[in-house]
Amino acid sequence: MATAVLVAAVVGGGVLLLMRRLFPRQAAVKLLRYPADTMRGKTVIVTGANCGIGKALAGELLKLHARVIMACRDQPSAEEAARDIRKQAGQEQGEVVIKHLDLASLRSVRKFCEEINEEESKIDVLINNAGLYQCPYTKTEEGFEMQLGVNHLGHFLLTHLLLDRLKSSTPSRIVVVSSKLYKYGHINFDDLNSESNYNKSFCYSQSKLANLLFTLELSRQLEGTGVTVNALTPGIVRTRLGRHVQIPLLAKPLFYLASLLFFKSPLDGAQTPLYLACSPEVEGVSGKCFANCEEEQLMDKATDEQAAKRLWDISERMVGLAN
Repeated sequence: MATAVLVAAVVGGGVLLLMRRLFPRQAAVKLLRYPADTMRGKTVIVTGANCGIGKALAGELLKLHARVIMACRDQPSAEEAARDIRKQAGQEQGEVVIKHLDLASLRSVRKFCEEINEEESKIDVLINNAGLYQCPYTKTEEGFEMQLGVNHLGHFLLTHLLLDRLKSSTPSRIVVVSSKLYKYGHINFDDLNSESNYNKSFCYSQSKLANLLFTLELSRQLEGTGVTVNALTPGIVRTRLGRHVQIPLLAKPLFYLASLLFFKSPLDGAQTPLYLACSPEVEGVSGKCFANCEEEQLMDKATDEQAAKRLWDISERMVGLAN
């Protein structure tokens, strides 16, 4: 028994040391504080608002009296999340609306946008937050590789179909959640849909780079319209995003402990998108990427205007906006 305990202690200590090297402890995040009526009268759409960063963000916006449209695939989960954030927001709060949106189905995206354009007189902020991370190889309803389809193409079409409403609601904002893992990918124009080879890590990084190139090209197209678009990298956050990552059963308790020590909470992770949605400091700022509420310097591949335009044109064809 003593030997087993000693081995467990040594192995556990080694795992924690490795986690500390892989994931340096995050600096304490200073939670943003805005006047309680900052978002009063404003309508904000948050995709993937039923859990993780999206749920925490929706809760903070609700406290600021926003009308929050939770755009979610899992309706029961969204309803439970809505109950939670209403309870936490206190007596003085905004409004929550739950809408079904499955980003793996362009038919669902179009239906969602039709309803929004018909029912909502304005959209002040669109936050493209939902995403998948390193899932097994599957395809969307239209046959796109799932991570590219959900993380990039679904949001690409969503944003396009809501642009007229955003333009009529100026000044308005679009916020795109990317990831620092974009650094490990590139846009494989020869096999964008990963038909010949599927590497789940690469495909996630490719989709997150696509988010940044989308932001770059969209900001160029929106110049002078009063609509701004900015991206962000939230850091490593304790969410369900990593549910497809396989962790050995015996290592799960240690991984959970390490996540408590080294990962951001969902509320911490929600601070930068909240900043981009609310702060007067970024009024009129567009085409940038932020981390920890500060502008982030991107690698050259994320600021390649030619690649951004090429990806835009291909994406338009893939989602049926161009022949």
